[in-house]
Amino acid sequence: MFNTTTGEDTTVTSALAADRLGVPAVTYFAISMCTPFTVLAGVTTTGYAVTGQVGIPIGFLAMGMVLAVFCVGYVTMAPYVPNAGAFNAYIAKGLGRPLGVAASWLALVSYNAMQIGVYGALGDAAQPLVRAWFGIDVAWWVISLVGWAIVAFLGTQHIDLNGRVLAVLMIAELLVILVYALSFLFHPAGGAVSLETLAPQHLFEPGVGALFCLAVLGFVGFETAVVFSEEAKVPGRTVPVATYLSIGLTTLLYVLGSWAMSVATGPGRITQQAAEHGSDLVFRLAHDQLGVMMMNIGRFLYVTSVLACLIAFHNAAARYAFAMGRERLLPSFFGQTSHRNSSPRGGSILQSVFGLVAIVAFAIAGLHPLRDVFFIWTSAGAMGILLLIVLTSFAIVRFFSRTLTRESAWKRTIAPVIAAVTTLVALVMVLVNFDVTLGVRPNSTLHWAIPIGYLVLLLAGLVWGFRLRRSKPRVYANIGLGAKSVTRTGLGLGRPEDQDDTTRFAPIDRY
Repeated sequence: MFNTTTGEDTTVTSALAADRLGVPAVTYFAISMCTPFTVLAGVTTTGYAVTGQVGIPIGFLAMGMVLAVFCVGYVTMAPYVPNAGAFNAYIAKGLGRPLGVAASWLALVSYNAMQIGVYGALGDAAQPLVRAWFGIDVAWWVISLVGWAIVAFLGTQHIDLNGRVLAVLMIAELLVILVYALSFLFHPAGGAVSLETLAPQHLFEPGVGALFCLAVLGFVGFETAVVFSEEAKVPGRTVPVATYLSIGLTTLLYVLGSWAMSVATGPGRITQQAAEHGSDLVFRLAHDQLGVMMMNIGRFLYVTSVLACLIAFHNAAARYAFAMGRERLLPSFFGQTSHRNSSPRGGSILQSVFGLVAIVAFAIAGLHPLRDVFFIWTSAGAMGILLLIVLTSFAIVRFFSRTLTRESAWKRTIAPVIAAVTTLVALVMVLVNFDVTLGVRPNSTLHWAIPIGYLVLLLAGLVWGFRLRRSKPRVYANIGLGAKSVTRTGLGLGRPEDQDDTTRFAPIDRY
């Protein structure tokens, strides 16, 4: 490892702690970011209520299939891009460094929007428990601040400690989802199990873009296996296996859980029940069918699910900031790691500051934790991440069209092209129906402010990237290099344009 001691408890380093995470740990991080129980109790119920769409289960299935095809090229390219800033590194390699800079900014904003929104879900999830256990009403933002302190502390600890915490929380979460789903299916409304919400025709109804936006929101996190590639024991094996496991398990859980919920209420009543009870719908059904104890267990695991999601998002966002600081796209402080445990200290502090400011601002504004904080902010973050997925899909296509590899035609051409087309179609549908997703009027300022904001961010990032090429050629040459960026800084690299050729990248040892 190449590093420069700063004199404090941090090190400007070329890499994070290597050989730390195996397949299970990376999978825990990815699934925890997807946070299945939070998606089912919070996103799915709110989605049923806000959009009025009953085809959410088939939407999850369709998006899971699209993302599975995307993952073929994504994990195939991973050995060529060993970088903690996954999306921006891919885009820099495939579509050029200026767009890679823009993608870095987009990723940082999107992941922070997701993390900020989830703090609202934490407050909403824990309020009923605090009321039941202690007999007092506590403001949601007070609970969120407690969660923020836990996340801020764990974010500066060893990555494997975070992994162990997430493992315990995730396993318990998956078990209760399965118990609830099976109970719902064994107690169908009207005495018969209906497949109505799984009918493919729902994918062709007006407002279907809202389904895809909700589905993307649920799957955000599957891509983070690549974010931890520098810390994986065997990146070429750990990253692909963890990615496919996370996308497969989350698809199964989302489809099963959202469908089972509609079976328990009846497809014709699911939207009305969700609008009436919100995130409490799942627990009301569990109470009626399984009793008070299982309902309380579910409520507790809902809270821990949201907390696990925050831990995972914090770690992923911190590594994006770390990657940007290491490549000098952010001040070098953010490219520092803790001397004690090699965690991305600067990036972690940045996420903690953002979270604290957001919670305080939302509290002062008197916003509703689920509707105004969780749903809107995470929907905005999901749109940004879908845009990154689309750009990454085209980057993968272009990269393999210019790179000599021994990969099969399916991995280097067919699957990436299919993924590029289908993710672009999904993005267009989301943009057209974003007002339905947010539950606002088509002419609402919020409807267009979020997409336009991302467009402005991308254009500003492009301008900054071209400016770096002219004014700071050595910084520009390091964009997308990951752990190699620090070692190359200060060396005679020649003209940056001579190093922008992506036709000769040798992958790291895959096995």
